[in-house]
Amino acid sequence: MRALINQSLIGLAILSMTAVLSQPVKAEVIAGQSGNVRAEISYDKPEEYQYKNVRLQIIRAGTTVLDKKLPQESEYDRPVGVFTDNKLPVLDLDGNKEPEVIADFFTGGAHCCTYSLIYRYNSQSKQYNQTRHEWGNGGYRLQDLDKDGLPEFDSRDDRFAYAFTAYAASGYPLQIWQYRQGKMIDVTRRYPKLIYSHASEQWQTYMQARQQGDDGKGFLASYLADKYLLGQGQDGWQRVQQAYKKSDRTKFFADLRKFLRETGYIR
Repeated sequence: MRALINQSLIGLAILSMTAVLSQPVKAEVIAGQSGNVRAEISYDKPEEYQYKNVRLQIIRAGTTVLDKKLPQESEYDRPVGVFTDNKLPVLDLDGNKEPEVIADFFTGGAHCCTYSLIYRYNSQSKQYNQTRHEWGNGGYRLQDLDKDGLPEFDSRDDRFAYAFTAYAASGYPLQIWQYRQGKMIDVTRRYPKLIYSHASEQWQTYMQARQQGDDGKGFLASYLADKYLLGQGQDGWQRVQQAYKKSDRTKFFADLRKFLRETGYIR
């Protein structure tokens, strides 16, 4: 009798598992709205850390203008809402009274990467045009930094990751972007007070890293880049050269100067 009961229980467990597995995967949705424009990203999540059937839909005044499956670099390439409280940003980025849609994605991995697909409405073609912007490891925050009613993308320069040291010890210069007429524009130099504050933070982080036994090269590089943004490159070099006395200082300084020139900080 006990064997029959056990067999029955096993059979019920298998049936229950089969029923669960056979159920359709429920689509998850990230949505946002501004005025009469509503946008949704839907996707299936059949397994943990895997995402399929990622689709963007934009509806204007009750009419679906865009409905397309978004390309994924891999099954781990997934939509995220971590930058905007799990909402799909739908807002006017360039002041033309027409809201843009920002779809954020994470490609997976320990440190990389995030990017945004920004959709702008073309009133002549009555379609949405797409712009892609790479954020690397850093992501962004939407903030109206100049108080003009339009948000900026407050971010960091991810090109400095691993440039002179390990990822955890890398520093990143401030980077601020505006979206204007379908293009992302680097406007960091327009915000000297923010750059100065960021440079001070990088210097303090360098001092803390040095106290903990790290050479701090990553934070010195970021600090010096900020100083160049302020037009104070010469002063920055003097502080860096006085601070860094390691045996590889000659090579480090040469590599740093070359890197800052290649990335546009030294003009």
